[in-house]
Amino acid sequence: MKFTVVLIVFLALNFGALALGTILMANGPETLWYSSLNKAPWTPAGWVFGAAWTCVMVFFSVFMTFLIQNENLNKVLKLYIIQFILNVSWNYIFFNQQLTTLGLMSIITLTILVLYFLVAFKESLKQNRFFILPYFIWLIVATSLNAYIVLYN
Repeated sequence: MKFTVVLIVFLALNFGALALGTILMANGPETLWYSSLNKAPWTPAGWVFGAAWTCVMVFFSVFMTFLIQNENLNKVLKLYIIQFILNVSWNYIFFNQQLTTLGLMSIITLTILVLYFLVAFKESLKQNRFFILPYFIWLIVATSLNAYIVLYN
């Protein structure tokens, strides 16, 4: 498949995941529950989350486009679906259901999966594997924020 077509498909899927996650969180960041939590001192301003996720999903879409053209399609799609479910469901688990510990387990699992993407495909993707690095770094930050909430609330 042409690179551009695959990229557009992944951009649509990944931004669709962000939209679905936003719907599932049900105004969670604006609730009294969330605003009253003890949050990590390094918690960024609200707008940073939208900007970070936008950048992450653009780079992740490029990564997936390279990956789908260099690896077994079935394996890659299975991993992508698991990533999609973990990414979207965290919003529901953490914000909607207010299950911070389960949210932490979910985001840790997602972080491990993204690390797997980074490491497992280094031979076939070479330098292009680094397109997933912003996702991994952002998940480290997000995991630390979630962990702080679990530990201090």
